[in-house]
Amino acid sequence: MSKQYETVIGLEVHVELATKTKIFCACSTEFGGAPNTHTCPVCTGMPGSLPVLNKQVVEYALAVGLAANCRINQSCKFDRKNYFYPDNPQNYQISQLYLPICHDGWVEIDTPAGKKRIGIHEIHMEEDAGKLIHDEWEDCSLVDFNRSGVPLIEIVSEPDMRSGDEVIAYLEKLRLIIQYLGASDCKLQEGSMRADVNLSVREAGSAQLGTRTEMKNLNSFKAIARAIEGERKRQIELIEEGKPVVQETRRWDDNKESSYAMRSKEDARDYRYFPDPDLPPVVISDEWINTIKARQPELRTEKMVRYQEEYHLSEYDADIITASKHMADIFEAVTGICKKPKEAANWLMVEAMRLIKEHEMEPENMTFSPENLAKLINLVDNGTINRTVGKEVFERIFAENIDPEQYVEEKGLKVVNDEGELRRVIEGIVTANPQSVVDYRNGKEKAFGFLVGQTMRSMKGKADPGAVNRILKDLLG
Repeated sequence: MSKQYETVIGLEVHVELATKTKIFCACSTEFGGAPNTHTCPVCTGMPGSLPVLNKQVVEYALAVGLAANCRINQSCKFDRKNYFYPDNPQNYQISQLYLPICHDGWVEIDTPAGKKRIGIHEIHMEEDAGKLIHDEWEDCSLVDFNRSGVPLIEIVSEPDMRSGDEVIAYLEKLRLIIQYLGASDCKLQEGSMRADVNLSVREAGSAQLGTRTEMKNLNSFKAIARAIEGERKRQIELIEEGKPVVQETRRWDDNKESSYAMRSKEDARDYRYFPDPDLPPVVISDEWINTIKARQPELRTEKMVRYQEEYHLSEYDADIITASKHMADIFEAVTGICKKPKEAANWLMVEAMRLIKEHEMEPENMTFSPENLAKLINLVDNGTINRTVGKEVFERIFAENIDPEQYVEEKGLKVVNDEGELRRVIEGIVTANPQSVVDYRNGKEKAFGFLVGQTMRSMKGKADPGAVNRILKDLLG
């Protein structure tokens, strides 16, 4: 009988904070500037330059820590982590080892077996390094210090996860908490959320942890899931062949769906941490914590409950809409204008989600105004246009944020309510399709649908479907 194995996973999640300026200087944190244009003597490590802590970084770290049920170190400090690498201009990184700002927290995830708490060992503040660009054509490496000094928090979990699904659920939970707080946009593709996976394998039932490896270069949830599965299989194969698992850092290549060793895992001693002499301790008063607590917005879990109670949405609808903070903001704004929550939810869940999928984009990238969707809902609801036309108009709102009232007027899309004109058109269609009339009278319902379709096509979708059905039935006897 083959042995059963258990996978043990912990994560280190780096989140780039949404401050306008860097952690220790006034340089811009904006993504995508020309190389080395968002720099100064502090973030390029010039001798004699002094760091000054950005207060907003501390406030974001506190907000995330409180939302993740952490305890706060009310006197915390910064340490220097010494290592030598071309994208690290000072030859050390300012981080927090001995007294991180937050510790001993948890978040709750949903699993097939029910709710599960994932422990958070600590959250600490640190600065990001620069970025190396490897130029294969010139056979050299170039360094861009724009990202150097961008503020990060690192969220270190306990090794409480047992599968790729649990890891993704944990990351989704963290991402939504942080997005709802406004602390980061958490865009994995832009590097503002990055996860390193620590994974080991042990025989099921064993209390002893196996040798762990750390995997880097994971920039999408799909890549993380694939990397976990790949590394789990690799370690089990080594164990079954009687070979040792080496503690090392590995790099995941998502195109090849395999990982390769980067370096053997350094011990913390190799970094020669010591307190940063240029930065005083950060003292966090009870008043400051209470101010941050009072400012905490409604998070997703609370929002879901409120949508069901206040707007009478189903749990499923509330779940879909709150899965994106931007979608939830649009929903609330639309509902506030047109006072039709169920309609607002339907347009977003059906039409908006369809277009998001078609364009392979994120809900966060929707740019239309809530005012225009509210106007469209009213146009359909009061019968000015029918729902088929409404869907076409919504596509234009989604793509170009057009004013639907103006668009409907200009394109002549209003429902034709002139019964005389409608009757004349339907009479012409009945005359032109005698076989369908015979089929309908012989009990073939499809023939009726065909005649309705021909009428709508002739009216360019502007006829009132109710009136079309009524007149057609009347003419067919």
